[in-house]
Amino acid sequence: MGTAFLLAVVVILVACPVVTLLLRPLRQPPVVAEMVAGVLLGPSVLGLLLPSVEHHLFPEQIRPLLYVAGQLGLTLFMFQAGYEFPLAGIGRVARPAALVSAAGSATPLVLGAALTWVAHGSIDAAPPGVPLRVLAGFVGVTLAITAFPMLARIISENGLGGTAFGRIALAAGALDDVVAWVLLAGVVSMARGSAGTVVLAVSGAAGLVAALTLLVRARRPLLRAVDRLGPAQLQLALLVAVCLAAWYTNRVGLYAVFGAFSLGVAIPHDRRIDAAVAATEPLARTLLLPLFFTYSGLNTDTGLLGRPALLLFAAGCTAVAVVGKFGACWWASRAVGQPHAVALRIGTLMNARGLMQLIAINVGLSQGIVTRSMFTVLVVVAVVTTLMATPLLRFLDRRDGGVPGAVGPVDDGRAGSPDSATAGAAS
Repeated sequence: MGTAFLLAVVVILVACPVVTLLLRPLRQPPVVAEMVAGVLLGPSVLGLLLPSVEHHLFPEQIRPLLYVAGQLGLTLFMFQAGYEFPLAGIGRVARPAALVSAAGSATPLVLGAALTWVAHGSIDAAPPGVPLRVLAGFVGVTLAITAFPMLARIISENGLGGTAFGRIALAAGALDDVVAWVLLAGVVSMARGSAGTVVLAVSGAAGLVAALTLLVRARRPLLRAVDRLGPAQLQLALLVAVCLAAWYTNRVGLYAVFGAFSLGVAIPHDRRIDAAVAATEPLARTLLLPLFFTYSGLNTDTGLLGRPALLLFAAGCTAVAVVGKFGACWWASRAVGQPHAVALRIGTLMNARGLMQLIAINVGLSQGIVTRSMFTVLVVVAVVTTLMATPLLRFLDRRDGGVPGAVGPVDDGRAGSPDSATAGAAS
């Protein structure tokens, strides 16, 4: 089994850069290419064209290994995303971000649940015994998710951190994911027939906030302790802390990545910590994270969408996802006084689901809430909405002759506020 696993890793590490190069003309980030590569290596493409090759490269017995290694990579990646999260200026956009997040979460959740309720009985969506309310709630939650790590990377790579829509989208995306994981815990509680899961998630989240608050306040003694550690000792301490935070949040039902991301946000920035975090990136980003996407791809079979009812449902889910997230976030942005051009970009960024939706639907599959058919439908939604983001931003920039709000104050939604105007365009 070990030899088969190593061969699978080689195939994945070769395939992901190749797909990244192929998608480069579309200006897609590497994470998007890895999502696509995972689908290509699974039954949707490789399994359809060369089924014996797919079974040889990815036999059933190595899939648990891919899952575990992918989860470790995902945890480290989310820790790095949290560490890079730009807290400066977030407080100034708290009010508009809260409204954008609320509208962008509630609307697709309600629309997704309603669509699932209407389509119930005509599609193979849930295993026997799963109540309709659980299935509808799960679909709604997954459509309400925003791909915060990918959103942060798109903003960083395109130099949008100084824009009004960049700051609002970052804050709203972070809020979205917090709400989404609590709601997902609630759905799992309903699936298990007990309120214990959601109670544990809420109380565990409160405990996490308390622990991280203490960590933030202990900045000076923590940095003094860092000064006494060698580079290898510091890196070991960080890895232990990340794994412990991930274990805790997974144990309370918030999923491992939430703890890793929260820890990354809370720990202080320092030259030595910067170096230790950067040293974990090649292992997580280059080696382990692609395994998570491939594992998701191996569970995705687009051949299942050949049935008209399921294909129609997939189209409906995609439409509901775009209208519910993009439309609601655009409306909320306009409601707090953002110009039309800024509101369009906020809606575009918030509409990407990517990695976070893949995480959520993997939870649903592992918990027996959805079938492989429904899993495939939701993967399609994740891929389509994420692929839209960067090309649509480029189109808007070309149409408007630049990026609006690249510098200057951000509208906080209060009438008469000195920050109520968005700055002019910048190239």
